[in-house]
Amino acid sequence: MIIQLNNSVTENQHSALINKLTENKFSINEVNTQLEKYLVCIGKNEIDIREIGHLPGIKDVHIVSDSYKLVSKKWKVKDTSIDLGNNVIIGKEDPTIMAGPCSVESEEQIDKIIEHLIDQDIKIIRGGVFKPRSSPYAFRGLGIDGLKMMYEKCKPHNIKIITEVMQVSQIEEMLPFVDVFQVGARNSQNFNLLDALGEIDKPVLLKRGVSGTIEELLSSAEYVFSKGNEKLILCERGIRTFETAYRNTFDINAIQVLKEKTHLPVIADPSHGVGIRSFVPKLALSALLSGADGIIYEVHDKPEEAFSDGQQTLNFMESAKLIEKIKLLYRSSIFN
Repeated sequence: MIIQLNNSVTENQHSALINKLTENKFSINEVNTQLEKYLVCIGKNEIDIREIGHLPGIKDVHIVSDSYKLVSKKWKVKDTSIDLGNNVIIGKEDPTIMAGPCSVESEEQIDKIIEHLIDQDIKIIRGGVFKPRSSPYAFRGLGIDGLKMMYEKCKPHNIKIITEVMQVSQIEEMLPFVDVFQVGARNSQNFNLLDALGEIDKPVLLKRGVSGTIEELLSSAEYVFSKGNEKLILCERGIRTFETAYRNTFDINAIQVLKEKTHLPVIADPSHGVGIRSFVPKLALSALLSGADGIIYEVHDKPEEAFSDGQQTLNFMESAKLIEKIKLLYRSSIFN
């Protein structure tokens, strides 16, 4: 059961409600987010919600059977949207496009990519500065200095930044320079990190784990929400299966299932989903047709010279063609 409290609830009203729930043997988890106050109540006893709903200080009461409660669509029918400012909103009618390099490499590289993003009217740049790599000898990013450099170059153009955070100790230093924190597939069940991201007032994009189920992804989102951060975005990026012909198996089913199960925005990552450059544009379009609220993909002026993931990265011409196809798609009768 989820109880939404009025923001003006008094201490006496709050105490009376807690006593009532305790009498009915509910365990009570208080959740105060940027937007609302909630009580998430877990119990075995059935209760007529009218006994609770009429009490003063309560805004609404919802019965949610899912183990992930706050991110479930069963209590919040209207989908959530995330406002990044400057009219950049994730989860509205128009698709959100996030694009940029796998790794931030140099000032010259970022200058070229920003110019491409401006030309294509893309408002969000992706770029890794802390890189989790399979090999300890591979390029692992420019770190906080690379993030600061990217921020200084993006700020004059109102381009928002999404980048991956890998550990709790990085959050505070990254906070002023990040618009969306990304939790990568390898950290999707790093619960200490998820708890810490729940305590900040910045959006968080959660990628599905390498072999993670949909329920595990939603449960990870619940960790963040339950600690106080409602600004959540989910990302389908493919899962590891027995198939070896491509990097991951891009789960197009997951997009539709997630849109049915949660009110959170759902973004697709076709670059990691397949790992083969020539397949990325069609998978991006397929994801949007399946109901994704947007896509995040990798782009570089010279993918063959990229420090990481060049084999799945679009060049500027390929990226421009993809954006044009997306515009044609959304001007068609399919989305009208």
